[in-house]
Amino acid sequence: MASLGFIELLRLADLAKARSSGRHDDQYHQWRGVSFEVAGQRFVAPMGEIAEILAMPEFVPIPLTKTWLLGVANVRGRLLPIADLAGFLGLRSHESLKKRKVMVIDEDGVFSGILVDQVLGIMQFTQSEYQARSLPESSPFAPYNHGVFVKDNEEWFVIMPSLLFANTDYQNAALV
Repeated sequence: MASLGFIELLRLADLAKARSSGRHDDQYHQWRGVSFEVAGQRFVAPMGEIAEILAMPEFVPIPLTKTWLLGVANVRGRLLPIADLAGFLGLRSHESLKKRKVMVIDEDGVFSGILVDQVLGIMQFTQSEYQARSLPESSPFAPYNHGVFVKDNEEWFVIMPSLLFANTDYQNAALV
């Protein structure tokens, strides 16, 4: 039950809200993602790439690594490396370390935590709300972007953690 984590609770809360409002038609919602904020910017990541959300756990720093790799935490007996996404991208977080959240990725041999400023919840989008438009190339998030959803006149750029993990700079966190 603990492995279902915070995302499952968000999904159930949204499902209950949808049923009470009469909007639970599966054809209406075709894509779900976890919305989050980093350095004052809002994004959404595919549900399939986020295993769970954690409050900032206690962690142990790893010597001789880049400053954005904060350390490693013991999460239910597994060692979870925690990387500060804002720090990796050369940005500054708008929240204190203890208030931030960790999005956990657990797929294809990758078990890693991405530290974000806050998790806003689960969002649902229709296919008609998607645009194959990308962030400007000058954005540090551009290499990890895969289109945008426009909902209620607000843009939610899609960030793919799998693209982040494929980046050699991210994979090579050692100082040497």
